[in-house]
Amino acid sequence: MRVILQRVSEASVTIDENIFSSIGDGLLILLGIENEDGQQDADWLIGKIAQMRIFSDEDGKMNLSVHDINGEFLVVSQFTLHASTKKGNRPSYIKAARPEQAIPLYEYFCTELSKTSGKNVKTGIFAADMKVKLTNDGPVTISMDSKTKE
Repeated sequence: MRVILQRVSEASVTIDENIFSSIGDGLLILLGIENEDGQQDADWLIGKIAQMRIFSDEDGKMNLSVHDINGEFLVVSQFTLHASTKKGNRPSYIKAARPEQAIPLYEYFCTELSKTSGKNVKTGIFAADMKVKLTNDGPVTISMDSKTKE
């Protein structure tokens, strides 16, 4: 399971020209699920993300979590995080989980992140054509992979 975390001052998901979800200060989480992922992958990422200290304190040091700043989470499914570009110029998504596996794990991730963080987690719609807008604050962008634990 891979995530791209972006520290944002605002982010939104638009579907069919209507804003579906939006947040202010917080984390936009792009979530990619692959064939071999399970709940243990989600649990590891959730534990790290809920406590990740990447927001600035009064001294300007990244020392605060989403909870500390009363921030929000927006989780967007993104199978393209598992693109393989090894051969040719057209990416392969063979490692990306099929919807019947990915949807329950995506829902599990969002539910457990909400429980762990004590925050309402906003989402997009799985497999929808979404337009994601964000203002990356910093910019701060962090990638994490549950298989390599980094």
